[in-house]
Amino acid sequence: MAAPRTRSEANLLAAARSGKSSSRPAKRSSRSNQGGSWWESLRAFLGTVLVFLVIRAFLVEAFRIPSGSMIPTLLVGDWLFVNKLVYGPHVPFTSVNLPGYADPRRGDVVVFVSPYQADEAARGNDATPTLVKRLWGTPGDTLYMREGLLYINGIPQPQGYLAAQNPKGDPNEVSELFAWQRQYALTGSRFGAAPLQPTHDSWGPLVVPPKHYFMLGDNRYNSKDSRYWGVVPRENLRGRPLFVYYSYNADDSDRALPFLTDIRWGRIGHTIK
Repeated sequence: MAAPRTRSEANLLAAARSGKSSSRPAKRSSRSNQGGSWWESLRAFLGTVLVFLVIRAFLVEAFRIPSGSMIPTLLVGDWLFVNKLVYGPHVPFTSVNLPGYADPRRGDVVVFVSPYQADEAARGNDATPTLVKRLWGTPGDTLYMREGLLYINGIPQPQGYLAAQNPKGDPNEVSELFAWQRQYALTGSRFGAAPLQPTHDSWGPLVVPPKHYFMLGDNRYNSKDSRYWGVVPRENLRGRPLFVYYSYNADDSDRALPFLTDIRWGRIGHTIK
């Protein structure tokens, strides 16, 4: 027969048993805390991603200049922030455009989705690329060009000193892509009749239809624009560039890693006009 335990022994034994039994829930609590911490981290990450996507879709988006069509306003290697709210943001994966706070104005530099370009599709390229050009024709405007000078409603629109320094090309260039102009060209008007064969520097007059816009690059002899692929529907407009946040010489740099070694420091912060 076991010897009877003293009261102190019994108390120690009870305390030991109590300690063992209480240790198991403690482990479960630790695991529970780890699981909660993981879920909270995931929620924070997903929330950050969601905020980023909302800002990118509806407020501001980065855009890179890949070509020289807007020289000297924009250079190859400029990275811009684009205000997507100004004309009304486009809801991704839908055909819905939300209201903006301003209407497109003549002279604005605009980011937009190009009308369908069959020639690019035939070459296996993107047929509806996102482009940046300057808006020259608004709905109802009568546009024409004579000897490289653009006229809007009969008023000449000189480009200005800097753009005038851009290299010139063939003023008599003829392209089958100009054929779209015939459906809008005027056969008789106070500005004269449109030429039977439009050329690079002589075309129109034509009238910009409702809810459409006519775009031209500032570097007009190195710009594929509305002269080639037509007027841009209002719903294709995506925003207006704000400023250059980064720029490097991506066109003709002779340095290694030009995005690090040939940065155009003077263009950072440059506003777009």
